Amino acid sequence: MMSNHAKIKKTYNYLISAIILLFTWGFIYRQVFHKANLRDIATTVSDLLEKPGVKVQLCIVLFFVVVNWGIESIKWKFLIRKIENVPFLKSFSSVLSGIAVSTFIPNRVGEFFGRVFILDKASRLEGILITILGSMSQLLITILTGTFCLAIFIPRFLWNIENLTGTLYYGLIAMILIMDTLILSFYFNISLLSSLREKICVRRWRKFRKFFNVFSYYRFNELCHVITLSFLRYLVFSIQFYILLRMFSVPIPFLEGLVIIAIIFFIMTIIPTIALTELGIRGTVAIYFFGIYFSKFHTMNEAISIGILSASTLLWIINLAIPALVGSVLLFRLNFFRKND
Repeated sequence: MMSNHAKIKKTYNYLISAIILLFTWGFIYRQVFHKANLRDIATTVSDLLEKPGVKVQLCIVLFFVVVNWGIESIKWKFLIRKIENVPFLKSFSSVLSGIAVSTFIPNRVGEFFGRVFILDKASRLEGILITILGSMSQLLITILTGTFCLAIFIPRFLWNIENLTGTLYYGLIAMILIMDTLILSFYFNISLLSSLREKICVRRWRKFRKFFNVFSYYRFNELCHVITLSFLRYLVFSIQFYILLRMFSVPIPFLEGLVIIAIIFFIMTIIPTIALTELGIRGTVAIYFFGIYFSKFHTMNEAISIGILSASTLLWIINLAIPALVGSVLLFRLNFFRKND
């Protein structure tokens, strides 16, 4: 028979899940379903579906949603196995739950906390640090790809802007190379944090220093495996974006499209946002950089702008909003309070 203490824990568990669910659904409704342009996008998509080939493109994009978060689930399962073996479906569920929690927390930090409540016995603090390591690999790919594409974009499309040529441009390239080298070195030498924990942790935090050992669990080849999975996932949602652009009749070649998409993702990474405001900012950034490209050929018009905004908005809805809604329901399977907590 369940004790009163266990009943209280169970009640609080459902209460926390319900609160997060209400926040998630409420914020997404306000940001997406309450916006007038969603009706325009729905109408546009409905009209597009009548055109040949568009249904296939949309099916590919929707399939890639599962591939995208499936790769992330495989990556997290691979990382977290050092402290607890988690089945794939359970890992997938925790990833979706993390998306729900991150909806209203800046820069999706909620993912670090939303996932670890799936763990049965392992330390949740260790789980958070391991999740941060996985997010770091994704961030690293975004920065490396974004800075590389920015170095290509500047001389091709910003050549007419004064002070962006010559010595300043080569100085920028040198700075990018140094930055990319440093972050790569940090990632592949992340185990050094374990040896530096004595200096990192001040006296009142020393009881937590043992948890920094998690960074010594991973060998070079394992970190390579993680960053490879991050790159595959990056390719998936980049191609998703490109397919949506073509679906909305934005006429841009594949390689040029991927270069600009990489820059957009890079800019979105360095701008502090919450998932809610991210939708508006993402559209603005996308229109700005694609606008530079099309302005060079004097082809930028209202139809292209609407297509870029529609593709950006729909990508956000299918890759984040819908998984967040599903994840918010799965929150009720999480254990915020364990027997030993």
